[in-house]
Amino acid sequence: MDPQTQQRTGENSHDPIPTSILDIHRLISEDVIGPKLLRESAGSESCCIARIPQSLARINLKAYEPKIVSIGPYHHGKEHLNLTQQHKRRFLKFFVAKMEEKGIDPQDLVRAVSKLEGVIRGSYSEDLGLDSDTLVEMIVLDGCFILTLFFVVSGKVVYTNLDDPIFRMPWILPSIRADLLLLENQVPYVLLQTLFQTSKLVTRSGLNEVSFEFFDYSLQKQEAFWEKHYSLEAKHLLDLIRKTFVPVPSQTSNKDSYLTILCCSEETQKSSSESSLNDNGFLGFVLSAKKLHLRGIKFRPRKNTDSILDISFSNGVLHIPPIVMDDFTASVFLNCVAFEQLYAGSSNHITSYVAFMACLINEESDAAFLSERRILENYFGTEDEVSRFFKGIGKDVALDLEKSYLAKVFAGVNEYTSKGFHVHCAEFVHTHFDSPWTFASSFAALLLLMFAALQVFFVSICYIIVLALMINQVFHFFCKSMPVFQNVKFSASLSAKLFAAFFNTFEFLILQKDMLALVNM
Repeated sequence: MDPQTQQRTGENSHDPIPTSILDIHRLISEDVIGPKLLRESAGSESCCIARIPQSLARINLKAYEPKIVSIGPYHHGKEHLNLTQQHKRRFLKFFVAKMEEKGIDPQDLVRAVSKLEGVIRGSYSEDLGLDSDTLVEMIVLDGCFILTLFFVVSGKVVYTNLDDPIFRMPWILPSIRADLLLLENQVPYVLLQTLFQTSKLVTRSGLNEVSFEFFDYSLQKQEAFWEKHYSLEAKHLLDLIRKTFVPVPSQTSNKDSYLTILCCSEETQKSSSESSLNDNGFLGFVLSAKKLHLRGIKFRPRKNTDSILDISFSNGVLHIPPIVMDDFTASVFLNCVAFEQLYAGSSNHITSYVAFMACLINEESDAAFLSERRILENYFGTEDEVSRFFKGIGKDVALDLEKSYLAKVFAGVNEYTSKGFHVHCAEFVHTHFDSPWTFASSFAALLLLMFAALQVFFVSICYIIVLALMINQVFHFFCKSMPVFQNVKFSASLSAKLFAAFFNTFEFLILQKDMLALVNM
C-alpha cells in the first residue's frame, strides 16, 4: 500500500461505522443479548421470590444461603445440599403411601403442579432455565418435603421411621427451620396450599396452623397468638412468618416524602436534626440508647403485647417489647428486610423496626444498656457483635421514614430530646451522679455546701436575735424614761422587727455570695 493510501486510511479511521455493520434492531434483539437474567415482570406483585442483590449480600452472604436443604430453583443441585435430596425422596415415598391409604391418586400432585407452572415461573425474578418436567419434578419434591415436615412435627400424621436423622439429631430441625425462611429458598405459598388440599392428608387443620406449629419451636409463641393469624394470606413461608410480627396496619402519609438510605452510624446520628424534622423538613433518625438516656429518655420493657414491633413513646418513656436475639432471629430479620426491599407489594414493618433498633444500638455500650433494662436478651454473641449486626443490616437499605409505622415514635423522640428543661436536668444528673465516683464527689460537695449554709444561717440568726433584743431594749428605755414615747411602744417593736428583717436580708445576700464562691472552687 502506498503512503498516500495509508494516509487516507488513517484519516478515515474515525469515520462513523456503516449502518450495515451495526443494526439498531439487531442490537435490541433478545437473541443477541442472550437469556434474560431479570424478568420484565420482576417488579410486579406476582413476583415475590428474588435473588439477594450484591448491595445486601456483601454484608453477610452466608446469611442468605441454605445450610442443609435447598427449596426451589435458586440453590437446586448445589453439592453441599445433595444430602437432603435423598431425604426428599424418602419423604415423597411416605407422602404418596399415605395418599394411597386414603384412596387418592398420587398422580394428582403432578397434575395440580403442572397447572400452576405459569404461576410458579412468574413468582421468581429470573428465568429459571428449566424445562417443564424438570421444574414440576423439583417443585413436587420440595413441596411434599415441606408438608411432610409440617405434618410429622405437628403430630397430624404418624411417621413410622423413628431412626430418621432429621428427627433424631437435635441440630438438623433448627437448621431446616432457618433454611425454610430464606428468601432465595422459597416456593409460592399457593403451591403449598394446592399440594395440601390435593393430598387430603390433614383435613381438620389448615396449612397456616401446621406451619405455625412447625416454626413455634424457634419462635416460642402462645397458642392464642397463632390462632389470631390462621387466616393470614402470604406469598411464601417467609412472608407468612413476617406478617405474624406486624402489630398494626402500616401508617401512611399523604404528603410526598423521600427515600432515606438507612445507615445509623455515629456520623449519621451527629447530623440528625435537633427536632422531629431535619433541616430539609423531613423526619430524622434518633440517637443511640445511651445518648437518649443522657437526654432524659427512659427505657421500659413493654409487656402484654404480641409483637416485638409494638414500640411506643409517651411522656419521655420508650416502651420496647423484649427481644430474644439469636442466630434464628438474625436470619429472619435479614431475609425479611431483603423481601421488603425487593417485593413491590410489601409493607416496611421489619425494615422500620430494624432501622429504629440500629439507631439505638450504635455501640457495644448501647447493647449492654438495653440488656440491663431487660429489653435485649442476647444469645447472638457479644454486645459488640449485636451492635455490628444491626449496623450492618441497615447499610444500603432504602426506608421512607414518613411512611414507617414508627413515624410518630421517631418524631416524638426527636422532639422530646431537642429542647426542654428535662434535657438539661438529665444532662446534669448524668454528669454529676452517673457513676459511683461522681456521685460520691458530688454528694460530698453538697454536704459541704449544706454545712456552710447551716453555719451561716445559725450565726445570722444569733446576730439578728441579739440586735433585735438590743433595739427593743433601747426603745423600751426611751419609752419608760420619756413620756412622749410612752404611747409608741407597739411602733418601737414594729420598727425593731423591720430592722431585723432588713438585717436578715443583708446576711442572706452575704451567704449567697459565699455559697457561689464555694461552688466555683
